[in-house]
Amino acid sequence: MAKVVIFGVQDFAQLGNFYLRHDSPHEVVAFSVHEKYMPEGRSFEGLPVVPFERVEETYAPSEYSFFAPMSHRRMNRLRESVYREIKGKGYGLVSYVSSRATVLPGVEIGDNCFILEDNTVQPFVRVGDNVVLWSGNHIGHHSVIRDHVLFTSHVVLSGHCTVEPYCFFGVNAAVRDRALIAEGTLVAMGAVVTRDTEPWGVYKGNPAKKSEVLSKDLDF
Repeated sequence: MAKVVIFGVQDFAQLGNFYLRHDSPHEVVAFSVHEKYMPEGRSFEGLPVVPFERVEETYAPSEYSFFAPMSHRRMNRLRESVYREIKGKGYGLVSYVSSRATVLPGVEIGDNCFILEDNTVQPFVRVGDNVVLWSGNHIGHHSVIRDHVLFTSHVVLSGHCTVEPYCFFGVNAAVRDRALIAEGTLVAMGAVVTRDTEPWGVYKGNPAKKSEVLSKDLDF
């Protein structure tokens, strides 16, 4: 059990609070955002909101942990930036794994992961730090998901795949076995990836084809 400060005051933070309160041993004690984003009243969900720049003055890293359940903005790089800021202040970060997810014994899961209900994570999978698996995904055996990745819902990642950092998977995407999903790949909704991808590529269709635009250039 940890006493937890959640980063953010928007939907993902509200959901993080809900899941930790109803389905974890952790106690959420406060929220935190950068000073310029402080809400009126300095409260959210009935709890105090403290400026991140001074959060350690009230919630010391030796006594409290953080959780930063943020979205995919800038291909997960915004979430990475906040994650590194939190680590830089000396905080540990908790992960949330739903009690309604099927995570087989021996699966490795890093910190600040947000794994929701109805995910199936098969044996010998490794999940890095700061990964979001929204509801209903299938993560195939012997696959590796590296840091700062987001799966939406109902994505099928077949066995022995490797997903490099900063990737994003749209709803109902599918990836064949042993595929290498390169850094920053955006797999669009319903796309079917049948071969290795290229860094920062955007892949659409069935079979998926690479777009002319780069994912890191999208306002996404």
